[in-house]
Amino acid sequence: MISWDRVNELKNEVGKEDFAEVVEIFLEEMDEAMTDLQGGNPAEGLGSAMHFIKGAAMNLGFDELGAICQKFETFAGEGKQDQIDGDKVIASYRRSKEAFVNNASKMAA
Repeated sequence: MISWDRVNELKNEVGKEDFAEVVEIFLEEMDEAMTDLQGGNPAEGLGSAMHFIKGAAMNLGFDELGAICQKFETFAGEGKQDQIDGDKVIASYRRSKEAFVNNASKMAA
């Protein structure tokens, strides 16, 4: 679900203090993207929404979410928007976010 190696790599790249800010911004942007997706029609379109979510997810190590969005981004490019399951994206994000936050708090303790 989460690539902890990628999380640690990013933390080492940006530093501990900046990493916390990166995570905060990521979670805010993802929460907003999920709200838009839940509304049914992201302003930028489903393909663009899947591309954005995929890129952000992979950058922070949310591998499962990134893989789902990659698949749905491909569907959008093929004109198969009806096969994009926004609920699946939202559910994966929620599971990933919970796992990330729980593990991050354990690591900080």
